[in-house]
Amino acid sequence: MTVWFLILLGLITYLMVQRSVARLTQTPVWLLWLVLMTPALLWTGWTVIHGAKQPLPRSLMIWPLVICPILYWVLFQRGRQPQQDKPTEVQAPQTEPTTLPSPEPTPVRPIQPNEEQKLRDCFPWSVYYIQNIEYRPQAVICRGQLRSKPNEAYQKIKENIETKFAGRFLVFFQEDVNGKPFFVLVPNTLATQGNTPRKKEQLKQFGWALLLLLATLVTTTKVGVEIAGIELTIRQFQSNPSLILQGLPYALALMFILGVHELGHYLMATRRYKIRSTPPYFIPMPFFLGTFGAFIKMRSPVPNRKALFDVSIAGPLAGFVVTLPLLIWGLAHSEVVSLPEEKTGLLNPDALNPKYSILLALLSKLALGSQLTPQSAIDLHPVAVAACLGLIVTALNLMPVGQLDGGHIVHAMFGQRNAILIGQVARLLLLLLSLVQPGFFLWALILLFIPLMDEPALNDVTELDNQRDVWGLFAMALLVMIILPLPQAIASLLQI
Repeated sequence: MTVWFLILLGLITYLMVQRSVARLTQTPVWLLWLVLMTPALLWTGWTVIHGAKQPLPRSLMIWPLVICPILYWVLFQRGRQPQQDKPTEVQAPQTEPTTLPSPEPTPVRPIQPNEEQKLRDCFPWSVYYIQNIEYRPQAVICRGQLRSKPNEAYQKIKENIETKFAGRFLVFFQEDVNGKPFFVLVPNTLATQGNTPRKKEQLKQFGWALLLLLATLVTTTKVGVEIAGIELTIRQFQSNPSLILQGLPYALALMFILGVHELGHYLMATRRYKIRSTPPYFIPMPFFLGTFGAFIKMRSPVPNRKALFDVSIAGPLAGFVVTLPLLIWGLAHSEVVSLPEEKTGLLNPDALNPKYSILLALLSKLALGSQLTPQSAIDLHPVAVAACLGLIVTALNLMPVGQLDGGHIVHAMFGQRNAILIGQVARLLLLLLSLVQPGFFLWALILLFIPLMDEPALNDVTELDNQRDVWGLFAMALLVMIILPLPQAIASLLQI
């Protein structure tokens, strides 16, 4: 199991490194990947040689975490040296995949020289006084002085550009490193696509989504049988096929939670904001949890920070709402057992210590009442196992880093620059927390691979209203309630 997990982790890490930094540095991707994987390789090697019961030496746990990120940063920066003069401040959107032309000696201008005056006419001096126009192969950057409210300026200038250039450009409104807003015009590849190919593509997407859904139901049911304590061999299955039904409570509960989470994103994006998105895709996996989660892919840009916030928070909140009753029911049907003398993993379904999480401890006390004592652990019902995984999925997605839901949320609340700083702090705090709660170390490792830069909304300047700020703070409070252990003072008060 450890070797298979290492292979899966290595594959995911390589894909993330290749996608996030391959174009930003000349350092070979395999070398950067090897540096990032070194801690996992060292720890796996120790486990294989000495066995799982032999704890890792503290020096072997800490020093790779200190040295490897520094070495990764040095190698990355050395590869960037020949590219220092290249502009990198403008981030183009990821819409439909397109094949870019091979580099030419003469840069291609998105607009012709005789169209510059028409472009300047799109910027009324009382709204946004344009001072400078920069031409890039795939973008036109318009800098100037904002003289009205950001939302009013964006709507007016977007309308002017769409009228004068017949929808040739997507209009982005961003802030530079000094906080000054500027406009970016990017060629609109979506404008040239017809309805017929789009309908065929949608049918294909729903077909793949259905196949992955069925495959994931099979893999999660298989894992659910194991969680139910049944060692199902081929001979046993042939003699009693109904044994497979023992895996359905776990499988259906977990897939329902993950599906509702992604449907929250999908419905908010497509129904409210008309953002083109794929249906939820499940990722089947024949071992571990039975699935590696689910995801949707947005195929058109997010219009503003308000839409970015609403789409991002809809998934975790929807998933959390359906997780709560399943978790309470599953805990109520679980057994209370004695707390093991040796510390176990963060999610041990046979003897879960509820004090690993503030929220889990409160819900466990609500469901089990006086049965729960300071010396108690919980032998989880399969539905409770799935619901606990639902809490973990909610918490992981709410991490305020990069393109996770939490990263989108803090981006929408505080802007792109502040979101990057928050993401860096979150990485460090989770790494420190993993020294106290070793079960969080894998999370900290995953966050190191996720780029801190989030994709901008079309209007990435206009701020949120107070109501959405409150919901954003609630989401961050929910994250804290899930991942932090129960303080001893509250544990004494609850008598657990």
